[in-house]
Amino acid sequence: MASKGQRFSSYTKEEKNEIIQRYLNGESGYQLSKQYGIPVGKIKTWKTKIDHPEKITFKQRGRPKEKDLTKEDYKERFEILKKYQAFLKAQREKNNFY
Repeated sequence: MASKGQRFSSYTKEEKNEIIQRYLNGESGYQLSKQYGIPVGKIKTWKTKIDHPEKITFKQRGRPKEKDLTKEDYKERFEILKKYQAFLKAQREKNNFY
């Protein structure tokens, strides 16, 4: 987990490709990590992303968007909302008498 104020390093594609080529040519990840100041895990992650691009997934954050809603869909939702509000109002009135 990142700590407050932590800065992350970014690397250009050329730097990544050079490091990955050296890794594929037989240099150990440990040597490359010491030389470039990059964690070994990051080098292995770059290699995996190059070897298996289908494994790269982007997690959707937040609420999923509803697409292609028509005017009728909005009207139906509005009617449901009105019924729910009426139900809540009846519940409040019922609870006030007791």
